[in-house]
Amino acid sequence: MKLRERHLDRLRTESFDTLVIGGGINGAVAAASLAGRGAKVAIVDRGDFAHFTSQASSNLVWGGFKYLENFELFLVWKLCRSRNRLMKAYPDNIKQIGFYAALDQTSPYKPRFAGLGSLGYWIIGMFGTRRPRVLSTDHIEREEPAIDTSSTLGGIEYYDGILVDNDARFVFSFVRAAIDAGATAANYVEMVSAERSDGRWTVQLRDVDSGDEFTATAKTIVNAAGPFVDEVNQQWGLSTAHRIVYSKGIHLVVPRLTTTEHHKVLAFFDDSQRLFYVIPMGRRSVIGTTDTRVDTPFTEVTDDDVDFLLAQINARMDLPAPLTRADIIAERCGVRPLVVKRNSGDQSDVDWTKLSRKHAIEADRDRAVVTVFGGKLTDCINVGEEIAAEIEGLGIPLEHDLHNWYGEPAAATREEFHRQARLMQLDRYSTKADTEPLTNRLWRRYGRRAFAMLEAIREDPRMAEDIMGSADYLRVELHAAARTEMVTRLEDFMRRRSKIDLVVHDDDIRNSAGLAEVAEILFDTDAERRLAEYFGGPDEIPTAVRAGLGRVGVD
Repeated sequence: MKLRERHLDRLRTESFDTLVIGGGINGAVAAASLAGRGAKVAIVDRGDFAHFTSQASSNLVWGGFKYLENFELFLVWKLCRSRNRLMKAYPDNIKQIGFYAALDQTSPYKPRFAGLGSLGYWIIGMFGTRRPRVLSTDHIEREEPAIDTSSTLGGIEYYDGILVDNDARFVFSFVRAAIDAGATAANYVEMVSAERSDGRWTVQLRDVDSGDEFTATAKTIVNAAGPFVDEVNQQWGLSTAHRIVYSKGIHLVVPRLTTTEHHKVLAFFDDSQRLFYVIPMGRRSVIGTTDTRVDTPFTEVTDDDVDFLLAQINARMDLPAPLTRADIIAERCGVRPLVVKRNSGDQSDVDWTKLSRKHAIEADRDRAVVTVFGGKLTDCINVGEEIAAEIEGLGIPLEHDLHNWYGEPAAATREEFHRQARLMQLDRYSTKADTEPLTNRLWRRYGRRAFAMLEAIREDPRMAEDIMGSADYLRVELHAAARTEMVTRLEDFMRRRSKIDLVVHDDDIRNSAGLAEVAEILFDTDAERRLAEYFGGPDEIPTAVRAGLGRVGVD
């Protein structure tokens, strides 16, 4: 919490070139790009960073293959270009992966026609991935036996990217980059009101965690509130040419449906002829997504949502037993903020299933506000660059863009980390089957910060121990999170800095004495209160977890 307290003090006492409202992917890249180019930036979110839309994606970095059917060729080219840039800039965090699409009699396209589309996609994508191919039924049976081929005509395989960890952690990497470049950041800080006078914004902020209110000042504001951008602009009396409509999507996390040797995204057309996927996530599979018109950004997974996805997957995969609700480990639910022109009529008039995830950026030069509408993770670097250009146009001087505000550390730094890890035999500390080497994992998650972890493990080998049996998180990672990742509530770590809540059964979490140590490392003497907050009240803390309290450092 010390990191957050320091940044709250800076919010109270310093003045900024730009205040970014919203800590999802758009706000995070805005802060990183501006701070990386010398602006004095602050970013706040009324929840945790990436706590809303940005934690509910499919974890895919893709060029929009499905947009070809609407002939949005320029958008596909832009997204493929963004995908290629991200995969080059984040080679350890974003990996190329095959999309293995099985097509049957009910699919809208036959295999050869789909193959032509995938070839066009590859060409439009500037050959940035492996070449696609057309699959026969025999190919599918041999290469992916989990697919039910009884009615399959064939298929295609094309390539895009996937986040190795989770979307929310990737978003936080931009917040961390902004902090490293000198930005001020604070989660759980809500904007109460804002007024502009004498060329400057005075913003009333409230610390959601403590209830304290204070003011901050900035020359310009970036409204990156995701699905809430319209609400924020209305509060300021701003009118815009664009607005947001909402489409709900859900995912179900289940035990791995394919073998680890078959590391592919499986793609199927559902009964409504919309693509859905089976996406690998370590020892789990993620099924989704759906596309449901909603009028509010606040959504939840319904029984109908679950029944629909389970029915679709059971009809298309040859599983040892049909999936049931008992197999569901976690659910993900969020809205896509889709951009439409404000003069396009009522939301009821908008055919949301035809809307793509393009973004729009508007600047109100009189009020010095930049608003970003829509967008997706794949396009994040473009969004960061475009916002910086708009802020510069509002009179904030920026340094030349050296493109060093994003991306992983240099290859030489990576090689040195791997050399040191090899010399100390870091990977021998992990004995679990089907887990990646610790060297790869620590470097990917922490970059340069991982060097300090090596030193901590050299000094105390217990730092290399898993802190929760099936969570794949080391004790040293918890100490690093406590110092550098602004974990304010336990959910921030369990759901966003890590993906423990997504891949570990609730029963295993509730029966984990190690969770008490997690809380004590993260929150010290405030651990019991944060556990109560996480479980829904002091009386709801499980017995196994409560029994572990007070045992940090006890042999």
